Amino acid sequence: MPVKTILVVDDSPTERHVMSELLTRNGYQVITAENGEDGVEKAKKQQPHLILMDVVMPGLNGYQATRTLTRDETTRHIPVIVCTSKGQETDRIWGLRQGAIDYVVKPVDAALLLSKIAAL
Repeated sequence: MPVKTILVVDDSPTERHVMSELLTRNGYQVITAENGEDGVEKAKKQQPHLILMDVVMPGLNGYQATRTLTRDETTRHIPVIVCTSKGQETDRIWGLRQGAIDYVVKPVDAALLLSKIAAL
């Protein structure tokens, strides 16, 4: 199924805006959430085709939210791409172990991200 609706979960208003603009310009519908709890709730209610998940957020961090989503019956089919400033290899491995299908380091290379989304 082609990706049409993308949930962007990030506590930074600037990052949410930049990602939303990029995705909207490229034909995607965008839903935003400002923390992990909100992201999990919106994913369950709105069933996006893809989730772009930040890691460093107050409360439920991106790793915890990804683990919650990928282990929940109602959301496990939704792919998660972690988009974070945490660029260490151990961070990437941990993100993938939580159930993410991919891991992108900020600042996000727009062309790379769009090609990853198109490949889904």
